[in-house]
Amino acid sequence: MRLFRLIRILSVSIRFGLHELALEHERARGVRKVLPWWLHRRHKTPRAVRLRRALEALGPIFVKFGQVLSTRRDLLPTDIADELARLQDRVPPFPVEEVLTTLQRVYGRPVDEVFVRFDRVPAASASVAQVHYAELPNGIEVAVKVLRPGISAVIANDLALMHAAATFIERAWSAGRLLKPHAVVAEFAKHLGNELDLMREAANASQLRRNFEHSPLLLVPEVYWDYCAEDVMVMQRMHGTPVNQIEALREQGVDIPRLARAGVEIFFTQVFRDGFFHADMHPGNILVSPNGRYIALDFGIMGTLTESDKHYLAQNFLGFFRRDYHRVAVAHIESGWAPADTPVEEFEAAIRAVCEPVFDRPLKEISFGRVLLRLFQTSRRFNIHVQPQLVLLQKTLLNIEGLGRQLDPDLDLWVTAKPFLERWMSEQIGWRGFVRRLQEEAPGWAIAIPQMPRLVHQALARISSDVPTATELATLRERRRTNHLLAVISLLLAAALTAFMLSLL
Repeated sequence: MRLFRLIRILSVSIRFGLHELALEHERARGVRKVLPWWLHRRHKTPRAVRLRRALEALGPIFVKFGQVLSTRRDLLPTDIADELARLQDRVPPFPVEEVLTTLQRVYGRPVDEVFVRFDRVPAASASVAQVHYAELPNGIEVAVKVLRPGISAVIANDLALMHAAATFIERAWSAGRLLKPHAVVAEFAKHLGNELDLMREAANASQLRRNFEHSPLLLVPEVYWDYCAEDVMVMQRMHGTPVNQIEALREQGVDIPRLARAGVEIFFTQVFRDGFFHADMHPGNILVSPNGRYIALDFGIMGTLTESDKHYLAQNFLGFFRRDYHRVAVAHIESGWAPADTPVEEFEAAIRAVCEPVFDRPLKEISFGRVLLRLFQTSRRFNIHVQPQLVLLQKTLLNIEGLGRQLDPDLDLWVTAKPFLERWMSEQIGWRGFVRRLQEEAPGWAIAIPQMPRLVHQALARISSDVPTATELATLRERRRTNHLLAVISLLLAAALTAFMLSLL
């Protein structure tokens, strides 16, 4: 099967002229001489367009790979990254009979005994799964997501071929190792692995819903765990208008500029408050309710950030907003993103050259994709590698940019985000941050502090067990009086601190 797939990939590559990219390499001079004349034919269509069409012809797994690859603008030429970003994950649905077979295997009974109603026509179909609408016995409308049968074997074969191609790129091209092809394929495999476990996706949805449970900005569907399995996910059906249907939203009375600002706030809330964010926020995964609230769908790809990541990201964003490029350069070094011997003044000057032209301009005049690309290129000059945990964040930021452009071309992302980030930093390093950390540490202190008198008493007992000499007796008595006084003070202090910490809980 893998051999036939390889032949298919080679034939598609030749049909779209992708072999031209390899033949242009200096190491291919000898190969060019023995190839038939028709392989030397030059295609007039731009290389990026040919690459996109080839990936679409190779099927859904390669389409998804192109989508992931489009986020690595630090590695790709601009024309190819822009074209790959146009890839759409839309594939024909698989037969409903296979859906019914999967559901009967999972539930142990026919689908019509599980749901009051089950729509045989799919509502949506993608490379990994498809969705059908249904109704639970209690009358709740749900969306049932079912994995494609046999998709794991297809993915395993295609990933093996991608790793083989990565090895070829590293050996045949002098700059191949700099592109880190194996790391890119491994990153893609991780995304696919997450999407193949619908229980993981259900958990992601549940976590995001809990994070925004009382939010006036974002709605997340409820998961019905009794009906979920690794290859089936059942969640609340959401009713709304796709976010890119702007005229329809206006007719419903939705405030479009306010919607654009809310999208920015949702993004920064997920990133900096929760460290857990929806990393696939393209228009196909976002609806808008009639009252103007965002509705999130498809939770297969989520990003996470550590407290350290969040802190240094905030430092960087605030540095950009305040045009404090020295702070940005120092934050890169302090976080370990940049080598310790990076010349701060040179790095600061390079960042200033990239970012200064961006400010004081509306969003419609700014391409954050190009700004990111130039920042990545600048980082590579200083031996700074893009952090793996930030790749999804960069992708999400680009999605937010595209969404913002559609909703309100005059939206100023900097002005919208700056107050939120300043408030977040105040909560982290200001008085409120200090109180919050006290509350977080209070349970541990409440256990440790009452033990202090016992520990002091044990220390005194060890001292008392030593046999003093005659000349040391007077000194020892004085020391004991002092130690007993310290024990009493420690006990009173422990009681006071314990009462204070309990009041914070």
